Formats: sequence, C-alpha cells, structure tokens
Amino acid sequence: MQTDLSYAQELDAQDPLASFRDRFIIPDPNLIYLDGNSLGRMPKATKTLLDDIQHTWSERLIRSWGEKYIHVAQNIGAKIAQIVGAQADEVVIAESTSVNLFKLAVAAIRYAGSSRTKIITDDLNFPSDIYILDGVCKLLGEQYEIVVIKSADGIHAPAQQIIEAIDEDTALVTISHTVFKSAYTYDMAAINAAADKAGALVLWDLSHAAGSVPVMLNETNADLAIGCTYKYLNGGIGSNAFLYVRRDLQAKLENPIQGWFGQQQMFDFDYTYTPKSNIDRFLTGTPNVLSIAPIEIGVNLLIEAGMERIRQKSVAQTEYLIALYDALLAPLGYQLNSPRETARRGSHVSLGHPEGWRITQCLIEQMNIIPDFRAPDNIRIGITPLYTSFVEIHATALKLQQIVEERLYETFSAEIDPVIT
Repeated sequence: MQTDLSYAQELDAQDPLASFRDRFIIPDPNLIYLDGNSLGRMPKATKTLLDDIQHTWSERLIRSWGEKYIHVAQNIGAKIAQIVGAQADEVVIAESTSVNLFKLAVAAIRYAGSSRTKIITDDLNFPSDIYILDGVCKLLGEQYEIVVIKSADGIHAPAQQIIEAIDEDTALVTISHTVFKSAYTYDMAAINAAADKAGALVLWDLSHAAGSVPVMLNETNADLAIGCTYKYLNGGIGSNAFLYVRRDLQAKLENPIQGWFGQQQMFDFDYTYTPKSNIDRFLTGTPNVLSIAPIEIGVNLLIEAGMERIRQKSVAQTEYLIALYDALLAPLGYQLNSPRETARRGSHVSLGHPEGWRITQCLIEQMNIIPDFRAPDNIRIGITPLYTSFVEIHATALKLQQIVEERLYETFSAEIDPVIT
C-alpha cells in the first residue's frame, strides 16, 4: 500500500470524474468536506436556478404555475427514476422522507389485510424510521407488532435472519438499503424475493443509497421505496424527498394522506375525493417549488456522470481509505466499522475509536476537515465521488493519525453536541 501523497495525486490525475468537482461551489478550497452523505455540496448551476425562480415568481406570478411548475414533482421524479433503476412514472417528489415513509407504510399494511400483523425491520435502520413505524402501529391498532431483527456486530445487517423471519403473518418489511452507520448495503434482490414468496411487501429507505450505490428497483422487483434528496443528490438543505411505487401496485394502494394533488380532477373542486390511478395518487399538498426545483440540478449531474462511473470511483476511494486505515490507523486503536466486502459497502466509511467524538471535533475545529459522528464511536467519512478527491482522503488519514499520535483530541470536550452530530 502506497501511503505517500504522490500516489494520491496520481489517482486524481487518472480520475475520469475529476472535472465534476468544478461544477460545485467550493468557497474554501482548503476545507476538506466529507459529510456529503448528510448534506451534499451546492452545485454552481443551483444558484443560477434559484435566481431564475425568483425572477419567474416576481415576473410571471400565478402564471408561473402553469408555465413551469405544475408538474415539477413528476418531472424531477422521472429523472430520479433513472438513478434508482425505475420507470419514469414510478417515482415522484413528495413531502419529507418521514411523511413518505408513513404514507407508503400505512398503504402497504392496509393492502396486506388484517391477518398480517407483523412489520419487520432491523436495529441498523435509521431511528426516525422506527418512530414512524411505531406511530403507524398506534394508528392502525394494537394487533400490529414491529419485529426488530438485531445485527450481530452493529456493522453487518442481519440479512439472513430477516429472510428467515418473513412468513405468512408478515405485512411489511422495511429497511435501509444502505444503513446509516456502517454503510452496510443489502442484497435487495434477496430480500425482495423472500418477501414476494411469503406474500409480503418491502419498503426500502434509499436515503444513503440513491446517488451513491447501484439501485435496481425494477430489476429486483422492488415494491416500494422512499429516499431523501439532500445527501448524494445534492438537492439542498431540507429539499423534498421522493417515493417509488411499482407501476402495478399504484392503483391498488391507498394514500392515507389524501390531498388536492392526488385528486383525479383537482380543478373541479369536487368535495368527493377520487384518487388518480397512477403515481400521482401519492401526492398530497401543493409542491414546494423552492425545495423541489433545485433537486433537478444535482440529479442532472449524476445522470451526466453515470451511476456506473460514480460507483467505480466510490469503490476505488473507499478501498483507498480502508487501505490507509490498515497502514496508518489500525495500529493507533481505530477500528473499521464498515464492511470490507465491496458489494456490501456503500459510499461512506465509519471508523470507530474510543475518543471518536473528540477526534471529530478536532478534525472540524483544528484540521479544517468536516466528517460527522454517530454514537457511540463512529467517525463517518463520506465519500461523494463527484467532488471528493483522493488527495483529500489521503490528507484526512494523515490528520486522523496525527490527532491520536499527538493526543490533540484531549483539548476538546467529551460532551457530545447533538447539533454537530
């Protein structure tokens, strides 16, 4: 393993995606940003788009709805479909990830019928997904049970145990395709096949997968999915989420939050709700144009770069970081809290250390490097191939080494700041 700077520079020189970094606003070229798995950088073209929205709103007023924005949720959803392996009419931008999860979970459980009362997930899922499921069960009735399958090590998801738990009582399986702490990535096809055999539906959370790993919803016969757009899709702070419903299920599932944009003849203003039969039935309220329109810029960049090339670079960069970990960091008490197997790892690498929180603070405050931290000890290094360089990864490994060797973390508080994490 070559740990010298020149090797990282050589890798950057050979990178076919290197030019995409110039498509993002990077006001401080000395800042190493490794938190794109929480919030992506702002594309340069997004600023131009926001200026255009301001102009359109001020000049065209209500006319702008019909001229540009009435179908913004569907149009951008169709582009996201290209990234997640779906048809254009199977993906739409709607509310937040949590609201979309609620809508699809309720729809799926009701569709399953009263005899199926088991909802399966794992203990690596994002906590808010569990909160939503708990609320769904309280709404639908005490007969429903959330079965949380536990990971053996907190890194590798219990895939086989989930498959074995799916039975005739199962209404829904809902898990993250790429889990948020370790970046373990499920074999989507295997889970979908097991659920289909048992007559259950699967609802995937693609928040840490879309735009970073290959997602093949149609190829794996996926039923349902949701995901955010402000991570690898670079849609902006709090940008709206998307949802996917396989075409043959769209008319069979009922949106529990019925709203104007899901109404068949919305401009008839009829007081009787008649839902559309396509993906639009899962829309509820008026689309938030200011939070939806900018998503298109980030999605366009991903489509232009190509998910195959993005994944190739992601694998190369995470492998490089793990190799640096082996050479420089493992001897210092760091632990690899992400899978080594490439096919089972997403685009971030978690490094554990007993002083992980204080090391994270030192990186941010003293080293001009922004990763993020996930309790109890995970320093998450987010690899976003469109703008992360090999040189940045090399520099980060050296700083992680220096912080522990020189005990620089000792000047920082051990009290966790929930805002920074």
